Amino acid sequence: MKLRLTPLNIVTALGIAFLAVSFFQPKTTSVGHVQMGTFYQLIFAALIVVTIISDLIFRFTLKELKRIWLVEMVFIILTIILFLILQK
Repeated sequence: MKLRLTPLNIVTALGIAFLAVSFFQPKTTSVGHVQMGTFYQLIFAALIVVTIISDLIFRFTLKELKRIWLVEMVFIILTIILFLILQK
């Protein structure tokens, strides 16, 4: 299998980077820092696993790279919209 860059790969990489920064940042909060507790870090790690699994599902069901990009972008947009609706 050749390496294909997809939107969920980008989201996963950004999520892993944010999680790594949240593990190593000092516990004091200042302006601009996001303070995450251990429980929220575990939830965020579980969400990263979900994005990896959903990316694999999309890769195995859709063979065309252009179609994968389209479906994954729609998936990410719908997830963000659902998150914003549930947050209110």
